[in-house]
Amino acid sequence: MARNKRRGRAAAAEAVVETVAGGVAELIPDPERARAWTLLIDGAPQSHVDLDDPARLSFAYQRRLGHVADLVAPPGRPLQVVHLGGGAFTLARYVAATRPRSTQQIVELDAPLVQLVRRELPLDPGARIRVRSTDARAGLGKVPDGWADLVIADVFSGARTPAHLTSAEFLTEVRRVLAPGGHYAANLADGPPLAHLRGQVATAAAVFPELALAADPAVLRGRRFGNAVLVASGTALPVAELTRRVATDPHPGRVEHGRGLTDFTGGAVAVTDASAKDSPVPPASVFQ
Repeated sequence: MARNKRRGRAAAAEAVVETVAGGVAELIPDPERARAWTLLIDGAPQSHVDLDDPARLSFAYQRRLGHVADLVAPPGRPLQVVHLGGGAFTLARYVAATRPRSTQQIVELDAPLVQLVRRELPLDPGARIRVRSTDARAGLGKVPDGWADLVIADVFSGARTPAHLTSAEFLTEVRRVLAPGGHYAANLADGPPLAHLRGQVATAAAVFPELALAADPAVLRGRRFGNAVLVASGTALPVAELTRRVATDPHPGRVEHGRGLTDFTGGAVAVTDASAKDSPVPPASVFQ
């Protein structure tokens, strides 16, 4: 393992660079906020964390995932949450801050990354957050039936979602661990012609009766590569309030659901374990 530090703008803030299992991890200090950091893996931004204000979500896709966490239950009610993919634990910190006494499990395969984040960006010792260093699907398999109010999937390896986390069999396992009325939310990434994203919507539709998709309008129109948040549940989703929140974000987005989402899917077929592929490689320009 290699470690290097370089000076940041703030006197006490230094960037941290370490080699982890998934590549080169960088923790870059936020020049505007004393204890805020951005995590990059091989140059790709993964997470932003503000240790002084963990309820502050800077990345657009993380704000959309935060909206789902806000709407899955009445305000302040503790949740049981499974996070597939840890990053810098941004969403787990958010839930702990906005819903005290929540119980959360983070499943993150990259053990050296977990060690780095724990050391440099420590979790609140009073938060009920358990971190397991194992494969996301294997970790999900250890969660009891009906345990989770919310499952968040944000798993990328080399900026791509692994194939085994894109199939109907995987989503069937997600639905198994969700409590009645629980929500699944996934951060997906795709660009023109959006074949991966359409296939993921079709796959979710094969397992869940209720779906919504939130993204930048340019991404939904296939004009550029970007993130989209897919939300699924066995019961009705709070589409109207989610739409309002996404539309009024600092980076406004759009929510598709119902007939509009069916039209967006365009006849794509569900992905199975036998046909699954990693999500597309992002163009180099995305991270420049």
